[in-house]
Amino acid sequence: MSTTSVPLETQEAPAPAASGHGRSGAHRYSRSGLLFLTPFGLLFVALMLAPIGYALYQSLFKIERSGLGLGAAKTTFVGVSNYLTALMDTEFTAALLRVVLIGVIQVPLMQVLALLLALLLDSTVARLKRTFRLIYFLPYALPGVSAAIMWSFLYQPSISPITGAMSMLGLNVDLLSGNAVYIAIINMMTWSYTGFTMLVIFSALQAIPPELSEAARVDGCGQWRIAWHIKIPAIRPAIILTSVFSIIGTVQLYNDPEILHQVSPAIDSSFTPIMAVQEAASANNYNYGAAQSIILALLAFVLSFGVLKLTQRRERLS
Repeated sequence: MSTTSVPLETQEAPAPAASGHGRSGAHRYSRSGLLFLTPFGLLFVALMLAPIGYALYQSLFKIERSGLGLGAAKTTFVGVSNYLTALMDTEFTAALLRVVLIGVIQVPLMQVLALLLALLLDSTVARLKRTFRLIYFLPYALPGVSAAIMWSFLYQPSISPITGAMSMLGLNVDLLSGNAVYIAIINMMTWSYTGFTMLVIFSALQAIPPELSEAARVDGCGQWRIAWHIKIPAIRPAIILTSVFSIIGTVQLYNDPEILHQVSPAIDSSFTPIMAVQEAASANNYNYGAAQSIILALLAFVLSFGVLKLTQRRERLS
């Protein structure tokens, strides 16, 4: 009776150590990435960080003249004095409150309208999608000043078709006077930027796998249930992104009220913060205008960062 010998298991050879070629390749890829990021970094520093730093530096000084303002100009370091003056300036603080009030109404209104239009275009029953996308985007493609001039004529009580239509309903409203001017500005902003916001949201909807909607449709879900339970949760990052863009744009509101300022007595030269900064610069008070600009930038940062943190907290709780 013969026995067969079982060969001993051979030990696995140790894995070869990482060669220098692998490390050099990773280092080469890292350098390539930095090379591609260099143009953006240079532009970001030159066009964003450098102006902010210069404005911050200028806001710490003040130009003073001796002899009842007729003497030689002297630049004096005043620290945060310009900031305290701006925060105690009732016209500037009122301008800050105005853009916040406009944003509280306009941003949610525009986001809901853009979301509805994007969902309608993404639905299976929509026709002529390219045509409607172009129509919705046209107001954004129109230069802002030209659009504001157009709306300033449409708001004129003597020739306005809007005022005429409201008069037929028994509503005598002058959109260029009193608090009605807020409605006029909100309407102009919504008309101009809804198309752009809609396209961003619509692009996010196109990235959703169609299998999800098909499976929900097989289970008996209608269009609105699919939109509410599948599409909207999937495009939440795009909605947050466009909301932040809208908040920053509202804080920087300038074109629309500046054009309406020429025809509306309800809008003064410091109606918005940027208009107040422009007024300070026109009076050669650049240091004070720089302080106002920094305060405005901080307001935009706080509002946009607050929205991001609030949405992240809700996502963690859900």
